[in-house]
Amino acid sequence: MSGLPARLLVVTDRSASDAPKVAARHLCATLERLLRAGARWVWFRERDLAPEARRALARDIARLVQAEGGSLTIGADAALAAELGADGVHLPGGSTATGIAEARRHLPVGRIGVSAHTPDEVAAAARAGADYATLSPIFPTSSKPGYGPALGAEALRTAAGFGMPVIALGGMTVDRVDLCRAAGAAGVAVMGALMRSVDPAAEVRAYRARLET
Repeated sequence: MSGLPARLLVVTDRSASDAPKVAARHLCATLERLLRAGARWVWFRERDLAPEARRALARDIARLVQAEGGSLTIGADAALAAELGADGVHLPGGSTATGIAEARRHLPVGRIGVSAHTPDEVAAAARAGADYATLSPIFPTSSKPGYGPALGAEALRTAAGFGMPVIALGGMTVDRVDLCRAAGAAGVAVMGALMRSVDPAAEVRAYRARLET
């Protein structure tokens, strides 16, 4: 697994709730079901929240993930990750070697991930000392329409050759997992299919069955 806590990376999205006033509670409830069904790695995003609101929600998520024996990665904010005792931080696309080094200063033994949207960005992240990268969008996705056309398995295969674990992200469904693994992905990241599922526990079990064989 190349040092990753799991092959399945659960990406949070509280907007999956149809009731904004209870979105945070809905997110926590969904994550609890996913963790109890065997999910072990959570990437907390929610970057649209105001800083204090984001910190408060992240604190709740950290308690939940840690209580269930999972691994938590905080999106974009290494200082917050360190404050909460999270296992890592996931930096946005375009992060420089300086940004990665600064994250490492906050999390000397934490896991530093980077979002990439081309194989060249994966190569740059590897040279800069990141521990892993997500590459997206591998397949067409409505969640991230602004990142251009789907990259496909060939881009994933190229990125996987740079000596750093690459997580396939974007349009991920259970029946696409095998293709990603065959192309060299260390794992897959899933947001919509888990956050919006009527049965998230069953969904996570289906992903794990493909990833852990």
